[in-house]
Amino acid sequence: MSSGLPLQLLASTLRVSTPLIFAALGGMCSERSGVINIALEGLMLMGAFGAAVGTLAAHSPWVGALCGLGAGVVLAAVYGTFVITLRANQIVAGTAINMLALGATPFLCKVLYDVTGSTPQIPMEQRFHVMPVFLAWVLVGLAWLMMRYLPAGLWLGFAGENPEALEAAGIRVNRVRWAAVLASGALAGMGGVSLSIFLSSSFSRDMTAGRGFIALAALIFGKWRPVPAAMACLLFGLTEAIQIRLQGIVVWGSTSIPVQFIQIVPYVATILVLAGFVGRSRAPKALGVPFRRG
Repeated sequence: MSSGLPLQLLASTLRVSTPLIFAALGGMCSERSGVINIALEGLMLMGAFGAAVGTLAAHSPWVGALCGLGAGVVLAAVYGTFVITLRANQIVAGTAINMLALGATPFLCKVLYDVTGSTPQIPMEQRFHVMPVFLAWVLVGLAWLMMRYLPAGLWLGFAGENPEALEAAGIRVNRVRWAAVLASGALAGMGGVSLSIFLSSSFSRDMTAGRGFIALAALIFGKWRPVPAAMACLLFGLTEAIQIRLQGIVVWGSTSIPVQFIQIVPYVATILVLAGFVGRSRAPKALGVPFRRG
């Protein structure tokens, strides 16, 4: 075994866990305020598409990142309109957002680039190389500080635990939830940004590949707290990094493990974690309950 393999595995784990951390933080904002967000997958996908389009148009990853964040916020605003303003079922609305992003991105690819599979390749010099990794962990620290010491963190927690008490204190619950859902869209969009112009060199159809749901599993595993959720993302990132390393490995003679079995490792790990820990995690009391002012 190469002496540098552990460091390479660590670097790969940090890289592939970055989109999960962004999405998990976004899910935390939304769900701590009382709004279920299974739309993380769709928000990430739209963010990845917006980032690729913005980068290709402006030849700058920073412009692409802003476009990705904006795309996530716009889709989150659509979601918020249904679940906060119209008080629709949050599971159904989240599923609809995922399906919308799944169908809209290849359609927009066809309109803009006359293909449905992927956008054109983004040159190496127009992509991020390290920044998303550092930004993800900075945001984890800021989220911890907010939840522990700042009034915004207190309002967020009360909106999901006891919204009536927050409203009685003069803070509009639905305004807090709106801010949380839009922040969720921006963060999940940034997760998509890190997929298309950091880990990859273009947007490709369905490139999130379930990462939004894995981030949601990490959030549940971390009990809706930023640091434990980020650690869970690292765990899932490690399983993905391992499956990348295992592809093509020879186990006996010239026989290798079928790649399909290796590729399911992160998803099997997600199922096992949820099966073992979801019952031990207590969700915010008002999660999924629309708020009506008295």
